[in-house]
Amino acid sequence: MLYVILLAMIAGFLALRLYSVLGKRTGHEQPLPKPADERVGAPAAQRTIDLPAEPRDPAARLIEQRADAGIRAIVAADPSFDVPQFVEGARSAYRMILEAYWKGDRETLEWLAEDDVRAAFGEAIDAREAAGETLENRLVSIERAAIADASLDNGVARITVRFDADIAAVTRDADGNVIAGSLSDAVETHDVWTFARRLRSDDPNWKLAETDEA
Repeated sequence: MLYVILLAMIAGFLALRLYSVLGKRTGHEQPLPKPADERVGAPAAQRTIDLPAEPRDPAARLIEQRADAGIRAIVAADPSFDVPQFVEGARSAYRMILEAYWKGDRETLEWLAEDDVRAAFGEAIDAREAAGETLENRLVSIERAAIADASLDNGVARITVRFDADIAAVTRDADGNVIAGSLSDAVETHDVWTFARRLRSDDPNWKLAETDEA
C-alpha cells in the first residue's frame, strides 16, 4: 500500500512540474528563433538520410537568420505581431498586387503600395496601355515565402520577404496576338519585396515599400 501511495505522489509531482512548464502559456506568445549560439538541446535522432533537423519553433522556418534581430525588435515594440500571420498576409498581398498590376487596377494598388512603388507601377501601366498591350499573366504557385530581413527605425517597421514563385505570363498586342510568353510554361520567379508600417499608426495595414529581384 505504501508503494502505491509513493507512486501516486511521484505522479502528482511530475504533473505539477509539467504544468509549471507548459500550463502557463496563453497561446498568444510570439515564438522567435534563438541565435545560433543560444540553441542548446539534445542531439537529433538518427536519420536514414542526411538532412538538417527541422526547427522546433514553427516560426523559425519562416525567418532567415539575418532577420532575427529585427524581428525581435519589432515584437518588443508590438507584442501582438505574429510571424506566421504576417507571412501569410504577405503571400496574399503578393498575389493581390501582382494581379492588380497585370490588370491595370490602380485602385487596388492605391491602398496596397506606398507612393514611390505605386507611381512606378502606374508608369508601367501607362506605358503598356499606350502601346495597346495587355498582360494575361497567372500566378501558378508560391513555392516559398520567408522573412529575409527586418528592421525598426523611429517607430517604422520594415520587413523584407523573399518569394519563390511560378508565374505563367503572356503579353498580347492591340489585336490580341501573343507577342511574348506562354500560359503553358510557368517561369520560376524570385522576388524580394519590402513591406513597411508605422507600428503606432491607427492603420493596421502593411504597404509594399520596395521591390527587387532575388
